[in-house]
Amino acid sequence: MTQDKNAEKFLELIKKSHRGKFKIYIGMSAGVGKTFRMLQEAHSLLKNGIDVKIGFVETHQRAETHALLEGLPIIPRKKIFYKGKELEEMDLQAVLNVRPQIVIVDELAHTNIPSSKNEKRWQDVDDLLEAGINVISAVNIQHLESLHEQIEHITGIDISERIPDTALQMADEVVNIDLTADELITRLKEGKIYDQAKVHTALKHFFQSDKILQLRELALKEVAQQLDTKIEKEIYSPNKLPNERVLACVSSNTEKAQKVIRKAARLTSYYDYDDNWFALYVQQKKENPNTIELSKQRHLINNFKLATELGAEVLTVEAEDIAEAIFNTAIEKGATLIVMGEPKFSVLSHFLNLDIFYKLTKKIATTDIDLLVIS
Repeated sequence: MTQDKNAEKFLELIKKSHRGKFKIYIGMSAGVGKTFRMLQEAHSLLKNGIDVKIGFVETHQRAETHALLEGLPIIPRKKIFYKGKELEEMDLQAVLNVRPQIVIVDELAHTNIPSSKNEKRWQDVDDLLEAGINVISAVNIQHLESLHEQIEHITGIDISERIPDTALQMADEVVNIDLTADELITRLKEGKIYDQAKVHTALKHFFQSDKILQLRELALKEVAQQLDTKIEKEIYSPNKLPNERVLACVSSNTEKAQKVIRKAARLTSYYDYDDNWFALYVQQKKENPNTIELSKQRHLINNFKLATELGAEVLTVEAEDIAEAIFNTAIEKGATLIVMGEPKFSVLSHFLNLDIFYKLTKKIATTDIDLLVIS
């Protein structure tokens, strides 16, 4: 190892030691008690002489939760005028100036008002951690980016506010707040989650036993996986294969490409693959920056942004032979799993998509590279 590499490694260790610790409470849905538990912990910390403050908490006027704010030091929110209305956000700069030992920051998936320093609250949290401030936060499982399609299938709802998996992976501790479906529905009927006027509608839509059970299973699996990953990283595992990497093939098709990206991120997180995974776009002449349609260009930008948020290194290769480009990149980057979208089985696309698919399978047949096709 060169002197420069040694110096870089040492600086990285120093940087990590100065970074704040991050704890996340995660639940299957609203109303399980994440904010309640955070505030209980804040009281306990305060009694033990820890400098803990409330950066932002949303109680949704739930009486039991709101009562717990009593006696806790709160950093005033920032008031912002937006579209003729006065709105409130966490005052990131004020928290950085106060520098508490621990700050409570609720609603991790929240989208900040335009003109804020960061687009998302999880990015605010990252700034606080970088400044050496410890953070306790909360989020629901349905806000996790890589689960977007699964959540929409279960609930029928397109969740717009999402956090990248990397935000959850920043956590030093992830705690699941668990309730049975019956307990959660009972809390709803008692008016402990929403106002009574909203209860009937909630019971007919989101708060159904089968949906809650599926979300509960996802939350439990996610927390278990986070624990497994932490153990793998901190305790050497002889079963872990080195340099197992994922290469996701993306296109200018938003829906299909984003499914591929999310699946690649999940696989990287769930199995013994190296955290350094790749999202590859093969740019043909018909899609070069001078001739590509604006709509496709926007889709590509969105796909690249999503891949980056989920921890991928985005690669762009100019080539007419897509299969050849994918194969060569996989070899160059040491990828052992290629993830791609399902080819279109139509007469028009037969000589295009299927040719790419079959050519690629033939090329990887003599290697240790696997191919996963997402329907």
